Amino acid sequence: MVESRLHFVTPPTSAEATAGRREPKPDWLKVRAPGSENYLRLRGIMRDLALNTVCEDAHCPNIGECWHHGTATFMILGDVCTRACTYCAVAHGRPATLDIDEPRRVGEAVEKMALKYAVITSVDRDDQADGGAASFAATIREIKRRLPDCRVEVLIPDFKGEAGPLETVLRARPDVLNHNTETVPRLYRAVRSGGKYGRTLELLDRARAFTPAIPTKTGMMMGLGEEHDEVVEVFRDLRAVGVSILTLGQYLRPSDRHAVMTRYYHPDEFRELKRIALGMGFVHVEAGPLVRSSYHAHEQADAAVAALGS
Repeated sequence: MVESRLHFVTPPTSAEATAGRREPKPDWLKVRAPGSENYLRLRGIMRDLALNTVCEDAHCPNIGECWHHGTATFMILGDVCTRACTYCAVAHGRPATLDIDEPRRVGEAVEKMALKYAVITSVDRDDQADGGAASFAATIREIKRRLPDCRVEVLIPDFKGEAGPLETVLRARPDVLNHNTETVPRLYRAVRSGGKYGRTLELLDRARAFTPAIPTKTGMMMGLGEEHDEVVEVFRDLRAVGVSILTLGQYLRPSDRHAVMTRYYHPDEFRELKRIALGMGFVHVEAGPLVRSSYHAHEQADAAVAALGS
C-alpha cells in the first residue's frame, strides 16, 4: 500500500493488555472531529461519485484543515492491495479489475470541489503489467484538462523497480512526485512486504534525473523501532538522490495484528528531526505527531518550486 491508512488505536502496554485497559493517547494526538459545512459538502461529492479518499479511509486527523484549504487525497486503482505491509490497515489479496472510468470521476470530483491541490495515491497493483501507471497518468491529464490551475501531486508505488511505468507517470507532468520511504532499511523486511530500501532510493533518483523540474518528496513513520542514527542516515541517503520535500509523522498501530508501535515521539523530538533535516538541505520538512504525506502539501510544493527556480 502506498499511503499507510492509519487508524488511531493506541497499543496497550503488556500490563494494560493483561488488565484489559488501553493507555490514553497523549494530548498532542487528540484532535477535534471535522464537521464544517464545507467538509460535509465535499464528502457528499465523494459519495456521489463513488470515490475513495485516503483522507477518510485513513481517518486522517487533518482532513478538516486540508479540505478547508482546498486539498484532498484520492486513492485510485481500487481498495485491495497486492502487498501486505504490516503497518498498513488496507485489505490485501486479489484486487478487482481496474475501473477505466475512474480517472474521469476523479477529474469531475476535483472540478466540483474546486480544489487547488489534489493528491493521487493508490494501493499497490503488482497484478498489472505497469503497476497502474497508466491510470495515474490518465488521472493527472483529466484533472489538468478540467481544472488547469489545480496542482497535482502523485504518491506512487515502486512499480517493482521498473523505469517504464515511472516515466509514464512523469510524462503526464504531475507537479510533485512522491514515493514514501516509510522506515529505515533494517526494518524493511519486517514491515514493508515486497518493498526494498534500495529500490525506493533508485525510484526517487530516477525521477529527478528524468524530470529535474518536478520536485521529489518522501515520508517516514516514526515509532516502528528505528534508532535515531538510522533515521539521520536515511535523511543523508534521501538528500544524495535529490529529494527536496520530507514528511515525518507518528506511526499508530491499526490493530493487534499489525506491526507493534514501539513508542510515541514527543513533538519536541519531531522538531529536532526537522532541524536536522533542514540542515542537510531539504527545502521543506513537515514533522509532527499528526503529520501525514499530504499535510500542508500545497505549501511544500510552493517551497520546492521556489527553490528549483532560484
